[in-house]
Amino acid sequence: MKRNPHELIEKNVGLLTVLILVAIAFGSMVQITPLMFQQQTMEPIKGLKPYTALQLEGRDIYIREGCVGCHSQMIRPFRSETERYGHYSVAGESVWEHPFLWGSKRTGPDLARVGGRYSDAWHHAHLYNPRDVVPESIMPSFPWLQENTLTGEYTAKKMEVFQGFGVPYTDKDIAGAKAAVQGKTEMEALIAYLQSLGTQLK
Repeated sequence: MKRNPHELIEKNVGLLTVLILVAIAFGSMVQITPLMFQQQTMEPIKGLKPYTALQLEGRDIYIREGCVGCHSQMIRPFRSETERYGHYSVAGESVWEHPFLWGSKRTGPDLARVGGRYSDAWHHAHLYNPRDVVPESIMPSFPWLQENTLTGEYTAKKMEVFQGFGVPYTDKDIAGAKAAVQGKTEMEALIAYLQSLGTQLK
């Protein structure tokens, strides 16, 4: 009895694994390669500015505290999203993001356009104890951010690394990085980062 070719593949785990990886690699190439040649995905939007030293430190705190696990930063081009969050995200906003913090889960709301939506005082209260401002919130409290202060020891080095990735930091930015963050609280840094999100797309 002649064996079905599909049966040969399905019963050979090694071959099946290799063919799955080939299919995934080909699909990824078809999706990603064209984007690498589209100018709009490689060029920053008009007026885009790199994070200040304080915002950059705040971004690292955002990553450290796992905020990206519950908050996305990518608004899809659907009416239900744009009416709630604002203009959909565009590639030119993220060209200097390393790594990207688009996220994929929304336990909490999308933060792509949160900058300027609330006052610094609101963010402070929300981060210190979310239920003080949003009673139904399930977000954890982050009171230690108010107590921890930044030393700025590695801020300039981080900016140099980002400069190597093409982010247009000047020597003056890097030289003044430590002084710009030294003595500031982690709470101030995180709020500065949140207040910058989505504000540069006109």
